[in-house]
Amino acid sequence: MSTARPVTDASFQADVLAADKPVLVQFWAAWCPPCRALSPIVEQIADEHVDKLRVFKLNVDENPATAAKYGITSIPVLKVFSAGMVTKEMVGAAPKRVIESQLLGDVLA
Repeated sequence: MSTARPVTDASFQADVLAADKPVLVQFWAAWCPPCRALSPIVEQIADEHVDKLRVFKLNVDENPATAAKYGITSIPVLKVFSAGMVTKEMVGAAPKRVIESQLLGDVLA
């Protein structure tokens, strides 16, 4: 079972901003082919790094308030949150090794 869980407008504060670990959030939509391609990579990262990182997926169509708050105008987007703040972000799909080195390097070190 994956450790990447859905997050909503209603649960974003508690799940992401108040998390006790760094959090990776994938902003996505069901109709987006690059989002669907990225999802298994995000799931794998969640499963492999459960001790260092929490991972959530936010459907931008179902949760427009959070998507708007974080300026999501193109998807997929990955954002890393630490202590309630965005510390890094990446727009578009990328290979797992790129995500881990460029986006999560500090978190996974």
